[in-house]
Amino acid sequence: MSWQSAIERTVQGLGYDMVDTERTVGGLLRVTIDRLPEKVYGTGPGESVLVEDCELVTRQLQFVLEVEAVEYERLEVSSPGLDRPLRRQSDFERFAGSDIELALRVPFEGRRKWSGRLLVRDDGGLSLVLPVNAPVKSARSAKTTKISKPNKSVKPPAPAKAAEGKKKIQAEQATEQTLDFSLDEVRDARLVPVFDFKGPRRSQGAVAKQDGGQNP
Repeated sequence: MSWQSAIERTVQGLGYDMVDTERTVGGLLRVTIDRLPEKVYGTGPGESVLVEDCELVTRQLQFVLEVEAVEYERLEVSSPGLDRPLRRQSDFERFAGSDIELALRVPFEGRRKWSGRLLVRDDGGLSLVLPVNAPVKSARSAKTTKISKPNKSVKPPAPAKAAEGKKKIQAEQATEQTLDFSLDEVRDARLVPVFDFKGPRRSQGAVAKQDGGQNP
């Protein structure tokens, strides 16, 4: 069994989502975890990863990595933070409707980096709803227009107000453009950090570190 498989099996077995793993030349083994939505954790309430979660996973990973004879110098288990990376199809499905930053492997329309609202289509395909007036001209982008139906029970406005009302309707009917993409085309995708009056909606970075693992 590979070290990635051992880590993923352990993290998922504890009820967490494994976001990412990284092994550096210096012997650092970094594991990023996240809580699953609507799941109750004994380490404490909330949607964000706590330090207690990281410590729990760290202890279990130390045991598993020793059994699997995985060599490392330091083990670090942390939360994904505000700009959580999206790697798998399940990640994109979970955060559908969120604003993301997308980097493509190959430039499209002369650009690698795009941003917009993540959309998962009925067929499972992925799209990025771009801001209005985004410079996309290729047929790869699909246009949808919001059309308001007239209310027959309302009397026609006076001529002076008709022009103003027409401009308002035209503004409301702004065209949205969607950029379709596949997982194979994605070099990097991350959530756009969202703040409100209560602070960030996601944890800024719980982390547990453990030195003294097996020497490489």
